[in-house]
Amino acid sequence: MLHLIFQSPIETAVLERTEAGDVLVFLENATLRILQNGTLADSLTGKLATHRLCVLAEDLVIRGISPDALIKGIEVIDYAGLVDLTVKHPLIQSWS
Repeated sequence: MLHLIFQSPIETAVLERTEAGDVLVFLENATLRILQNGTLADSLTGKLATHRLCVLAEDLVIRGISPDALIKGIEVIDYAGLVDLTVKHPLIQSWS
């Protein structure tokens, strides 16, 4: 399943509703919560073993966030990559 996460703050309940093999894409203000020094850093780092975590590059640029500031292992994707994910995953859950 593909999870599109827009909300900030990201509730831990959202993360608990994901399953191994799911893809999580952080969009808009949710990008502010995936920084190395963020409160969810430990939870998200743990998810990297079983989930694919991504963030939209354009949302980082708009917010002035360097990819180096992100939790290590989070993949930066562009709009084409986001479209590819939506094609590959017919089940999509939006969290806003």
